[in-house]
Amino acid sequence: MSLILDVRTPAEVAEGHLEGALFVDFMADDFREKVVELDKSADYIVHCRSGNRSGQAVVIMAELGFTGELVNGGTLDEAAATTGAEIVK
Repeated sequence: MSLILDVRTPAEVAEGHLEGALFVDFMADDFREKVVELDKSADYIVHCRSGNRSGQAVVIMAELGFTGELVNGGTLDEAAATTGAEIVK
């Protein structure tokens, strides 16, 4: 089972997020420091508003030594469809 990682800003998350998701703001200065605290062996579906930041986050996570499967889940709606997780508003 993959963990859901939402890399949107707090304002974007406040508009709606996937139930059970983890949150690390890609735009924050401490993104690398925060994301490296996550379980590096877990599988992640990473999503953002458009799929751009999540794609960049997947690359950074691989560079930081994450060994699980890293999937760019695209947008909130795409990640919801992929994971079956409910969007909480």
